[in-house]
Amino acid sequence: MVTIALLTFLSCEVNPKPINYGSDGCHFCSMTIVDKQHASQIVTKKGKAFKFDAVECMVNHLKDVDVTTIELFLVNDYQAPGDLIDAKKATFLISKEIPSPMGEYLSAFQSRVEADNIEAENNGKLYSWNELLTRFKVQ
Repeated sequence: MVTIALLTFLSCEVNPKPINYGSDGCHFCSMTIVDKQHASQIVTKKGKAFKFDAVECMVNHLKDVDVTTIELFLVNDYQAPGDLIDAKKATFLISKEIPSPMGEYLSAFQSRVEADNIEAENNGKLYSWNELLTRFKVQ
């Protein structure tokens, strides 16, 4: 009985799941996730993780779900490949100089300063999380 309760509790933890680059598939477009600079993930309040090969896939997926059921919105930091960061606190850059897996040229940065520096070198436009959702017509 205790084992069942413990397994139930552990299976509902709200934590990101490791992305197995080269073998995990994108929940939205089914492409294999290989790019450590652009992958993303959402985790529901029940602990179910959905992995994406690009931020644009995650954002487009949000059009089809009740976002109030999602606990974590995570994106890879462009400057630290493979490191998932809080999408709500990230700064996003759309720049034709930096390709992303699905062709939206969308990258995420942990800090605004880093995003400003990369934008200065590559042109483009910066967005907050809410501005990005508005641009993709999620809200």
